[in-house]
Amino acid sequence: MEALYTAKATATGGRAGKVTSSDGVLDVGLAMPKSLGGSGAEGATNPEQLFAAGYAACFDSALNLVARQEKKKIESKVTAEVSIGKDTDGGFKLGVVLSVVVNGVELDEAEQLVEKAHGVCPYSKATSGNINVELNTELY
Repeated sequence: MEALYTAKATATGGRAGKVTSSDGVLDVGLAMPKSLGGSGAEGATNPEQLFAAGYAACFDSALNLVARQEKKKIESKVTAEVSIGKDTDGGFKLGVVLSVVVNGVELDEAEQLVEKAHGVCPYSKATSGNINVELNTELY
């Protein structure tokens, strides 16, 4: 792969620390969610929220790319739910539900576009075979 862009972020303190990007745009505190035994500190985020935000944005971009290639005019909104839970090996595992809302095409066309976007999206490619990703498509 020839890199077109490289993002760089540094975490300190693990899930109770902070994350900063090399350009300083991202500078956020992290807190373990209460459901995982943490403080759930107000104003702090966690790795799952950051992953959900990145995946939702990337998938929506991939969906609009696929729609443009097929000369379809759509509006879309993608919500990513990233869950963390115990794995059978005693560790932890992620799961993702992508809820995609599309306007401008019929439901069957929207579902086809979503499936094609899943094949194009870099996040989808990275998670393929590694975590369960459920796709839900509906119309506005």
